[in-house]
Amino acid sequence: MIRVVIADDIQILRQGLWAILSKDPEIQIVGLASNGKEAWELSRTQKPDVVLMDMRMPEYDGIWGIEKIKSELPTVKILVLTTFNDQETVEAAIQKGAEGYILKEMDGDQVIRSIKAVYIGIRVFGDRVFEGIRQTMARKEGMSKAALASSFDPQRAGITEREKDIMRCVAQGMDNREIAAKLFLAEGTVRNNISRLLEKLKLKDRTQLAVFTVKNHLDT
Repeated sequence: MIRVVIADDIQILRQGLWAILSKDPEIQIVGLASNGKEAWELSRTQKPDVVLMDMRMPEYDGIWGIEKIKSELPTVKILVLTTFNDQETVEAAIQKGAEGYILKEMDGDQVIRSIKAVYIGIRVFGDRVFEGIRQTMARKEGMSKAALASSFDPQRAGITEREKDIMRCVAQGMDNREIAAKLFLAEGTVRNNISRLLEKLKLKDRTQLAVFTVKNHLDT
């Protein structure tokens, strides 16, 4: 059972999320919060597995809540669910420790899948969120595709064509099940390939792998 706290300042949205998520037999809602402070307090008492966190709430916003929860309860996963897609807010949430960032335009099933992915350690970013990260990165780097490509040689690094396919899927925000379906592989094969990629490239997790893939223009 995945224990979840929902933090949103709009009551009807809190209740709506509670109704949607409670239909899944693997999810148990253990608290509803109207701001970041209430989310932190509930996390201390209810020990949730995942906090579904809005970003802009009165008095104590999502950034405050993420920082407090992560500083005291680092094993609690934070999945941001918000309407705000500006890069300043996205980057702040990630820097404070959020494991995922999705937008309220997602349907209920997508939110449920995102919660389950974050719970098992997969970082999740909505399509528009990841595209924003991609564009920001390109602006900051200020480098041409050719220059970036020349800085990393997949063949020299021992990256196979299949591994490059998996890297592209990770960069698109797919989870292991989606990658397996797209590439006609077993989920275990996908998981093992990602582990080998992280080892080859000396990266910590699939978020770094996604960023590495985009940075070196291996996602096209």
